[in-house]
Amino acid sequence: MDEQTALIRLFSWLSPAFPIGGFAYSQGLETAIADGRVRDKDQLAGWISGQSHRGNLRTDAYFLAIAARAVANCDWTTLAEANQVCLALQVSAERDKETREQGKSFLQAASAWPMRAPDALNAAFEQAMALPIAFGAMAGLHRVSPGAAIAGFANSAVAQQISVGVRLIPLGQTAGLAVQASLEAEIAQMSTEALSAQLADISGLSYGTDIASIKHEDLRVRIFRS
Repeated sequence: MDEQTALIRLFSWLSPAFPIGGFAYSQGLETAIADGRVRDKDQLAGWISGQSHRGNLRTDAYFLAIAARAVANCDWTTLAEANQVCLALQVSAERDKETREQGKSFLQAASAWPMRAPDALNAAFEQAMALPIAFGAMAGLHRVSPGAAIAGFANSAVAQQISVGVRLIPLGQTAGLAVQASLEAEIAQMSTEALSAQLADISGLSYGTDIASIKHEDLRVRIFRS
């Protein structure tokens, strides 16, 4: 598959219309907005920026890179270990369900592009798989550029968080796009760093988002599922 075709395929996987249900989740941002901690575009940008530095955006990018490299190298042990660690790091029942369900939905939808896979990989796909692991594994199988896959996935995750803010704060569409534009450099840097990530590099320090995710299930009025 040539580079242009691979990019088109990646764009399809990252399209808002791709049926994995990401629009239904806020990853704790709904709690932060309800608590009054995120009230405008600057606070929204700060919330997302924190996730890219030491939060789940960063760890997801790292897991994606590790999974893509493992599949490219037929390293099924590392792929399985990365998936186990990724699932274990989900801080709440809602976040665990979110990543499992979206991972399953992504693999089902991506099967529209048939690709012969090794038996070991097919066996891995039959198990519960976190979304960044599933995305990275599929990118590796289809020989999509790891750098493009990481950057695209991270940018899409940021866009989803901004969409939550646009609906709930609420923000205008132009303000939301301004947040997206302001975070481009951080997304690019994080994506570059993720390319060489190893499992030993996985770490996080995002107590605010973690607590917000845990408290989400206790909100009296909820629009999102996490």
